[in-house]
Amino acid sequence: MKKLVQSWRWYGPNDPVSLNDIKQAGATGVVSALHQIPHGEVWTKQAILERKEMIENAGLEWNVVESLPVHEAIKTRSNMCDSYLEKYRKSLKNLASCGLNTICYNFMPVLDWTRTQLDMKLDSGARSLYFDWVNLAVFDKYVLQRNEAQNDYPMNIWEKVDKRYKSMSAKKVDKLTEIILMGVPTEKGVSLSDLRSSIDIYKELGRDGLRDNLSYFLSSIASICEEENINLTIHPDDPPFDILGLPRIARSKEDLLYILQAVDKPFNGICFCTGSLGAGSHNNLAEILLAVKERVNFVHLRNVSKDLMGNFYESEHLNGDVNMAELMGILVDMNQNRSNAIPFRPDHGYQMLDDLTKETNPGYSAIGRLKGLAELRGLELGIIYGKT
Repeated sequence: MKKLVQSWRWYGPNDPVSLNDIKQAGATGVVSALHQIPHGEVWTKQAILERKEMIENAGLEWNVVESLPVHEAIKTRSNMCDSYLEKYRKSLKNLASCGLNTICYNFMPVLDWTRTQLDMKLDSGARSLYFDWVNLAVFDKYVLQRNEAQNDYPMNIWEKVDKRYKSMSAKKVDKLTEIILMGVPTEKGVSLSDLRSSIDIYKELGRDGLRDNLSYFLSSIASICEEENINLTIHPDDPPFDILGLPRIARSKEDLLYILQAVDKPFNGICFCTGSLGAGSHNNLAEILLAVKERVNFVHLRNVSKDLMGNFYESEHLNGDVNMAELMGILVDMNQNRSNAIPFRPDHGYQMLDDLTKETNPGYSAIGRLKGLAELRGLELGIIYGKT
């Protein structure tokens, strides 16, 4: 039986995890992007080929681009939207001409994935990423000072906010702010003033407006994707909730089906992220995967553990609220019917062992992901052997 393509995210030459490390971990594919290029600017063939050559010289294959960022002007459809769309089309064409045809992106307003703590200490001594609703509300009320904040949290969260804030030192509040505003590793974060301005824009735009703008984006790049045989894959919102007054439009089965149907063409696909979708108790992941399986072209596999308040931390890849064995079984079956094997990567991982004393990108240290990849590879092989 055909196996999934075992991949690994690499942030480029400045990533503390080297290509040789990735090869030793057992991955054959690399998921990478040109983070040095400002959002919205054209990725040149020269820059793409330089990155591709680095990866191939290490005996690996660059099989997924994650991400080719969508500029905020496109998401808000401002007066610079069409100019940035033209640049996006040029980047897509350049990537395809270099043999890169699976492109991941997200349509999350302003902020990428959001956490409130990057070093939650577990009983084992390892560290994980954590999302806490009360801490987010503390930031919302006392740092962002958003007028509508109180209306956006249930009472069991809101009644804890003042007490939590009073217990925090100024240094801790500053750290919380830094984490929430943090951008993608190797890229700059978002300023408070930019976030406030963006919240006003998205308040006027609303969820329906953002959906319309995603449809406009997809329609505007459809011809180039079809001509160049590009598989575009949208990453779900992380976490899958409206936060800080910003709408989310890729957080559930209904949302993903809406996106696929809005521009119902084969190029318009899904990056199935078990951690992002799994953070929402409203999501049945097996049901979602079966509903969108024909358009899943890339997979992120990680696990989460939630509490009764909806807070969650990123747990071991095979232990948490996500039934990874069930999902892997579906993926193995899906993979047999594909002409090209589906790439997956172990998404995030504990900071553990020697990596506890090293500088690492949050969620992307080597050893925790190596452990996750080994477990996922074993799970896949066990399922395959059980079917033969």
